[in-house]
Parts: sequence; structure tokens; C-alpha cells
Amino acid sequence: MSNFRFPENFLWGGAIAANQAEGAYLEDGKGLSSVDLLPTGENRRSIMKGNVPSFTPLEGEFYPSHEAIDFYHHYKEDMALFAEMGFKALRVSISWARIYPTGEEAAPNEAGLKFYDDLFDEMLKYNIQPVVTLAHFDVPVALVEKYGSWRHRKMVELFETYSKTVFARYKDKAKYWMTFNEINMLLHLPFLGAGLAFKEGDNIKQIQYQAAHHQLLASALAVKACHEIIPDAQIGCMLAAGSFYPFTCNPEDVYQGMEKDRESYFFIDVQSRGEYPGYAKRFFRDHGLNIEMQPEDAEILREGTVDYIGFSYYSSRTTSTDPEVNKNMTTGNVFGSVANPYLAKSEWGWTIDPKGFRITANQLHDRYQKPLFVVENGFGASDIVTPEGEVNDDYRIDYLKRHVAELGEAIQDGCEIIGYTSWGPIDIVSASSGEMKKRYGYIYVDRDNEGKGTLKRIKKKSFSWYKNVIASNGENLGE
Repeated sequence: MSNFRFPENFLWGGAIAANQAEGAYLEDGKGLSSVDLLPTGENRRSIMKGNVPSFTPLEGEFYPSHEAIDFYHHYKEDMALFAEMGFKALRVSISWARIYPTGEEAAPNEAGLKFYDDLFDEMLKYNIQPVVTLAHFDVPVALVEKYGSWRHRKMVELFETYSKTVFARYKDKAKYWMTFNEINMLLHLPFLGAGLAFKEGDNIKQIQYQAAHHQLLASALAVKACHEIIPDAQIGCMLAAGSFYPFTCNPEDVYQGMEKDRESYFFIDVQSRGEYPGYAKRFFRDHGLNIEMQPEDAEILREGTVDYIGFSYYSSRTTSTDPEVNKNMTTGNVFGSVANPYLAKSEWGWTIDPKGFRITANQLHDRYQKPLFVVENGFGASDIVTPEGEVNDDYRIDYLKRHVAELGEAIQDGCEIIGYTSWGPIDIVSASSGEMKKRYGYIYVDRDNEGKGTLKRIKKKSFSWYKNVIASNGENLGE
């Protein structure tokens, strides 16, 4: 494997989300958040899609976000471990419901603000740059109940207020920001992505794209506010990325692959270019969608374009127009994909495609001509602690090593990339399955799918590997 030294000031680190790590779900005045209604088990995926049985937690269900790995009380211990690995950056999210418990308070919750003050101070003590996501699958439940979440335009104003509050509070501490995590997830898991709950008879596609318009407006207004309040900051968007390959060279497959990619690129096209692309307007016409827009919306979108493109990459996807081929679908991944016969899969059915990482980075850079920031990439697996207390996760090292090598190739191809924050540097609750068993970390957390365990932190074999990668600025990826 040819090793490559990454650019100076490249931001190596990791990424977590408030709802998957913090716990303390109602502590210090925090309000109930949409993700606090997602249980483990068979009902989880249905609720994530918008079939929400209750806006309060139900008896007999286990909600992993309520305690998670208790990062809220362990962050100092965890930050010391991240610093030991040499992190230059840590991507975190702010829980909106910690700052505005119902989303509509006249004044923010001081205890919530102080938690993030303390967290950012702890990061900066170790020269770890905060990379802060404003909304990572996180809507105050009170706003879901009152307004139907992002289907209502009132959300734009409330999100702008929240954004301005945290920009003003942390302007001297955080210089890298993102608006919505994996904004395109709104189309696939609408309650997870945007707090959208549906009832029988709803025009789901109409609601989704109206909500998307409101999120795009809110993103643009947040960008504008960030530039005004923190002039030396950079603020980006965030895409759940991974190119769609046509299964064959049949033009029908190739066209479908392009359409599948555009389904996601649509959001970033607007956030990056400041206007709706022609193919989106045609899609609205063809599907009879009437997106309500105000006269000032065009200017808001135009003035609120992002500075960089943040993206997650776990796997590529494959698509076919052949019904026979479509019988062989992969399981696990949110994005439907035909099984790719050239690629292996993870334990959870996710395609492993390092070359696809380079392809995706190049496509994004070619399309937007803006800096990229890899803010998620990682390998979910069920790790075993040996009797000696070790976790030998060579499979994770192999996945990450091959992906970081392809990232180096993308930079040599000419892609400008700010940094790489791998997903879940410490084991956290899986967003897709709600499991602790699906682990991503360099640090093992003693907690199981039922919430049992001591929460003890254990360094895995990959901990030392990543420490060496960072110390060599990507030059030493191991054998």
C-alpha cells in the first residue's frame, strides 16, 4: 500500500452525536427530543420512517438514547483518550432540546449552554478543534407535537433563533460548523431525519419536500448568521454520501443511477449553489408536488450558500432496472442497494468499498468545487473482549486503512479536503439499529444492547493504529 503524507493542518479526529453518546436525556432542564422516542428492537425502523405511536416514551420499551454511554458525565475521561490518540478535531452535535427544551422558550436553558461551554473548553485544553453540528437527528418533541416538525414554516424561525444563540455563545470556541446532519435522510427515514410523523392519508412525498424546503431555508439563514456572528468561521452542509453504481451498462441502469444520486445531491445543490436545480423542478411537476415558497425564499437561499461540503461515507450502492436482479438486495443499509458481486459486506450487510470513497470524493469535488470535509467513515462490528481485557479489532483496522489510503488518493487527485473525523471513535449507540453491539470505536465501552454494563472504557487495538496514523499525518498506515 503506497502511503501518502496528508496536507499540513489536516484535521484528524472522530465524530459523535449528542443523542448517541450523551445520555442524561432529561437532565439539567433538557427537553424530550425526537430521537428519545426511538426504542431498540423491531419497532425502531417503523418509527424512524414516521409511524410514531406516542410522543412520550412507552412502558416496556428500551430507549438507548436516554443513557447512551453517559458521555454527559464521562466527557473529560473520553477527551483525555482522544487527546492521547492525537486528535486535532472532534465532531459533536448540540442537542437543540438542551438549549431550548420546547423550542419556543423566551430565553435559552443556561444549564444546557454551560454543558457545551465546558465540553468545548475541555476540547480546546487539548488543542482539539470542535466541529459542531447544529441538528444531528434532533428536534424538540414539543415542536413535533405542536407544528408537525419541519412540515411547518414556523420551524425556520425557531431554528434561526437557536442557531444565533449558540453562535453568539461559542463564537470564540468553535470555528467549524454544520447545519443539518445527513440532510438527505429526510427522504429515507423522515422521523429520524426531520421529526416527521405521518398519519393515514398523508401525502408523504409532498410533506417530505415541503419539510426539505424549510430545512434548506433554515440552513441558509444559519449560514448567514454564522458569517455575521463568527466572521472567521466556516460552516458547511452534510450529506449521507456514497455513489450509486449502475448494475450494468444498460443506459436504463445508468440513468437510474444518476437519478438515485440526484435524489441526495438535490439538497447539496441548493445549499451549495443557492437555487433549486432544473431536475428538481421537473420532479416536483411530474409528481404533482406544490412546494409552498415565499417571494423572499429565492434570495435567502442565494445568500446562504455553504463554505464546504461535509459528508459521510460508509459504502457505495448499486442499482438496477431488472426485476430479477432486484431480488438480490443487500440488507442493513438505509439506502436500498442491489448486492454488488465484486464487493464484500459487513456483518450488518453494508457493502465495503474503499475505492468508492475516492470515487465519491472526486464526484463531490467535481460537482461543487468547494472544500470537502469527511465527517463520518467507519466500520460497525461486534467486538469481543478477550479474557486478558483486550479487543483485537484487526477487521476495523483493515477497513479504515484501506479507506484512508483512498482518501489520500483523492487528495492527490486534486480534491481539497479539510479533515477526516471517523465515525464513533468511542463505542456509541448505533443510529440505524439502536444497538450497542454494532460498535465503531477505537475505545470499547462496557455496555450491551439492554443497557447493562459498567461503562468502563477499554482501548482497542485500533486505538494505537489510529494514533500512529495521526502522528505520521497519514503516512504510516501500517502493513
